[in-house]
Amino acid sequence: MLKTEAIDISVKCLPHHAGLSLPAYMSEGSAGMDLMAAVTRPIILNPGERALIPTGISLSIPVPFEAQVRPRSGLAYKYGITVLNAPGTIDSDYRGEVQVILINLGKESFTIQRGDRIAQLVFTNYQKACFKIQEELDVSKRNEGGFGHTGV
Repeated sequence: MLKTEAIDISVKCLPHHAGLSLPAYMSEGSAGMDLMAAVTRPIILNPGERALIPTGISLSIPVPFEAQVRPRSGLAYKYGITVLNAPGTIDSDYRGEVQVILINLGKESFTIQRGDRIAQLVFTNYQKACFKIQEELDVSKRNEGGFGHTGV
């Protein structure tokens, strides 16, 4: 079995994180760490509403890595709760609090309690790109075929 090498991530726990666990992998094969809600009071998300949910932590992510905030499949399937800007990106130079934009796409109100696992955090490396202006682009089989061009 291939093993991935862990990267060191410095974390700062903010005062409203007190008593909560750090993000953690919930199984050996998990790609994402669960983020917890560091709310000081329950937040009710009515259908169609969105809210910025604090996690109570700040990160120092080494270059060339980013953290992606992704929905939890169980919340999405059971309640229609998802991350609005999924995947949200936390850049390596950001030092503010990690917060999650949740939206209720379900049909019933949903209450977010302190310590609820609200999203996943996945670390991935990235590559910078440089644009080069060209008069023409190379031809591909797809070329300009856009939305739905391959059928259903």
